[in-house]
Amino acid sequence: MRLSPGEAGPATATTLAAALGENTGTLSYHLRQLERAGFIEDDPDHAPGGRERWWRGVRGLDIRRPAKTDLTAAEAAVIGELDRLRMAEDIELARRYAEEAVDAEGWMRGSRGLLHLNREELDQFHDAYLDLVQRFAPGRDVATHGTRPIALRWFGVPVDDAAIDDHTPSTDGRT
Repeated sequence: MRLSPGEAGPATATTLAAALGENTGTLSYHLRQLERAGFIEDDPDHAPGGRERWWRGVRGLDIRRPAKTDLTAAEAAVIGELDRLRMAEDIELARRYAEEAVDAEGWMRGSRGLLHLNREELDQFHDAYLDLVQRFAPGRDVATHGTRPIALRWFGVPVDDAAIDDHTPSTDGRT
């Protein structure tokens, strides 16, 4: 079981273990590993020294996938599995958009498009999208009146049958 975007927020190892059907001790260990890596931190809205530690995601992280050539086989396998797990969530968001956008009172927006880009332009588009997301992220670590968490997805996929030359890196080294 995965937590949906609407369920994200501060939590303890116990609440996460119950939601995910996992062992609390194992989950606590992994939470500490995530803290060491800089992905999660103590939630300042919950007093330290309580019986359980409250965690939250670090705000404003810009996590980009490394070039495929920089990944070990094990890292590539983990990323592949994460992509498969996220796919169900992405499909559910697309279904909700298709079924609920008309009645969402302006809270759902979407766009589809087709561009003809080379790999360098695709990299530039990707970076511009991430810059736009970051433009709206600063100062948003605390929900203010009238704001809601909004799930965003972006991916570019070739729609033709042209062979992809995996041996020619883009100008920034990504493939």
